[in-house]
Amino acid sequence: MSEFLTLFVDLIDRHWEVLYGLLVVVGLGIYVAASQGLHQRRHPAAAIAWVLGIVLLPYVTLPLYLTFGSRKVLAPHLAQGSRRVAVAARSTHATAARAQQLCMAMGLPDPVAYDALSIHEDGTQALDALRRIVDGASRTLEVSTFVFGRDVLGDEIAEKLKQRARAGVRVRLLIDGIGIYLGGYPDLKGFAQAGVEVIRFVPPFRSPKRGRTNLRNHRKMVIADGLHLWCGGRNLSAEYFEGDPRPILGSKPWLDLSFDLGGELARQAQQQFEHDWAFATERPAPEPRSSATPAPASGPLAQLVASGPDQPDDTLFTLLVSSCFTSEKRILAVTPYFVPDTALLTALTLAARRGIGIDLVLPARSNHRLADFARHRSLRDLVAAGARVWLHPRMIHAKAVLIDDELALAGSANLDGRSLFLNYEMTIAFYDRQAVSGFSRWIDARRLESEPYVARRPGLLRELAEGLILWLAFQL
Repeated sequence: MSEFLTLFVDLIDRHWEVLYGLLVVVGLGIYVAASQGLHQRRHPAAAIAWVLGIVLLPYVTLPLYLTFGSRKVLAPHLAQGSRRVAVAARSTHATAARAQQLCMAMGLPDPVAYDALSIHEDGTQALDALRRIVDGASRTLEVSTFVFGRDVLGDEIAEKLKQRARAGVRVRLLIDGIGIYLGGYPDLKGFAQAGVEVIRFVPPFRSPKRGRTNLRNHRKMVIADGLHLWCGGRNLSAEYFEGDPRPILGSKPWLDLSFDLGGELARQAQQQFEHDWAFATERPAPEPRSSATPAPASGPLAQLVASGPDQPDDTLFTLLVSSCFTSEKRILAVTPYFVPDTALLTALTLAARRGIGIDLVLPARSNHRLADFARHRSLRDLVAAGARVWLHPRMIHAKAVLIDDELALAGSANLDGRSLFLNYEMTIAFYDRQAVSGFSRWIDARRLESEPYVARRPGLLRELAEGLILWLAFQL
């Protein structure tokens, strides 16, 4: 054995240049094949970083790429729908009609009717609605979350899920494999004993889905009986609702945006959950069911916009960029983290320069300091183009973009590279003006509580630091 090792080391010592070059060629070949053959569109900074890494440190970068580099999951059973051409929109308003047509062309579900939309004013209303929907489930209850807190809120919801399972309701809980560690690991054994089915979405170091470790499930929804949907930006943890009054775990509640509704849209969300559950359990996804009673064009319509690795297109990103270019009056947005890529930032700045009123509401200080640092270059560009940026004194975790009082996009996605290009996210596109007005009132109320952002010219060191962080912001 020692002689073999000696010969092996000697071989590497004599021919390391050849082996190094061979490894670089193989690495670049794998990168090109994955990027082109699997339609792995990347941020330019990400592409440059991967290529430089493979050339300079192939023995380190290649294993990292095989583990973290994949950005799309295009297995046949995960195709949510086929691309459609020349589809007819179901709205008479131009902005909404263009959005509907684009979504359907990308293979997303048709716009459908919903009823009884309730936009939660605060964490108390959100919690009351969540309790009502969970307690009212009689047959099935599906819960998808990124974080499930081990706190006063998480404990209450966990007990309610167990109660419904003991009452004969099929309860399924899908928790992200990384997010499960972020709020205090929930009592999975207690769930199992009560009959709650729990699956971790791509747990690290244990999943056979190579190349997908960096792709997290950030979707947040609760569906009862396929009839009622609760969703938005809130994780199932105390800070997203009313905070935790216990001295040790005490936390001031964040400002977040969620809503609940009923109707056909809830059934579509249930189908999306079925696809996510099938992927997490490595089973074939069910065939999509077509609606037997399509909603009339005059009723309130909304559309499920799933985005992430399970979609051939970057659906939400494409919809946002297109909407910015076609907007006619106003763009109103709220997000906790604003680190857009060049294309989205260009679309926003061009909209501002052609006279579109743009208001962006952010927390003055979020829970991610690097994101706060990285956002300033984009904010300076926006303000210089004529947009208005507002900084709220509290942590805002809400995610919504409104276009022309005709389209509201609300859900789980932030305006940063991870949400737009890496995470599994779920957004609802609302096309009813009354619904859009409700979201507008919520965001405008937060805007009035905020202070205007004042752009300051950075020094050389800060500008270099911002550029470095932005270059690394693709997050593998």
